[in-house]
Amino acid sequence: MDPKPVVVVSFPVKPEARAVLDMELGEASRLVYLAGLEGEESRRKALESADILMSFILGREIPTPELLFLKNLRLFQSLLAGVDALPFSMMPKGATICSNAGAWADPLAEHALCMALALGKNLVPLHNRLARGEFDNNRESLWFRKSTAAVIGLGGIGKAVARLFRALGMRVKGVNTTGQTTEPVDWIGTLDELEEAVRDANVVVLSIPLTRKTRGMIGKRELDWMRKDAIFVNVARGALVQEKALYEHLEANPSFRAGIDTWWVEPPTHGEFRTGYPFFELENVLGSPHNSNLVNGIFPVALKAAVDNVRRFLAGEPPMGIVDPADYVKE
Repeated sequence: MDPKPVVVVSFPVKPEARAVLDMELGEASRLVYLAGLEGEESRRKALESADILMSFILGREIPTPELLFLKNLRLFQSLLAGVDALPFSMMPKGATICSNAGAWADPLAEHALCMALALGKNLVPLHNRLARGEFDNNRESLWFRKSTAAVIGLGGIGKAVARLFRALGMRVKGVNTTGQTTEPVDWIGTLDELEEAVRDANVVVLSIPLTRKTRGMIGKRELDWMRKDAIFVNVARGALVQEKALYEHLEANPSFRAGIDTWWVEPPTHGEFRTGYPFFELENVLGSPHNSNLVNGIFPVALKAAVDNVRRFLAGEPPMGIVDPADYVKE
């Protein structure tokens, strides 16, 4: 009888999370918790034996040289939805790589909605004026009902965003790679039809993965396609947007507003937070520190989604959220 496949968990595990992993995967696999091992030799043996690796933030958990030990890896399962930070060139060539697509979608969608509402109702600038003793009750705000939202990236997050916007009575346009979706939207197109999607949209939400093809996809031309009073919300990745172009567009068009949750230089990937332009001097910018997915109770949800995908793989079924390394690195 073949030995059980080895599932290595590389992130630190609290007792309640370990209980879930043990219960859901313990019968069909042999679980190894990397954070609990002592010594380089123990870590090396664990990684060499791994058939499946479950990771949260890989760069913090496994130094790049140790990735060479993953000689027998068949599945890499991320707990994160975005995998653009993975060292794809170092990942085992034969392994299937899966994101945790959609696992964090609900809080991200709420955050996008919150940013859009706050910007559309001018809450921050009007609050600041009240604090200065200015009672400006003549400024009109956006009536979201019957307005139009364009959701760029109609995966798990985009679908959750679309559902919230529809609940407000908004017309929803979606963009994805295929131009097809089972999500009830009023219009669907591909990235080649981006102009048609955003041209009349009151709200544009960016929720598409960062890949070689989408990096810098929003620049001066794309911003000029949008309404002068559009609300632009990015809960995906900062690098999807050309920073200089966005700043200059915001500066030149005070009625254009932007909600930014994901930035170009952030501590997890760069060791610091820094902007290349003084965004926070602009009244038409609302920022948050890439915390849109951080809500009480979300980690067990994300863990369960990742565990279910590993179970699917162990049962011989095609896993969900497979990503193509070629989308992230040049061959």
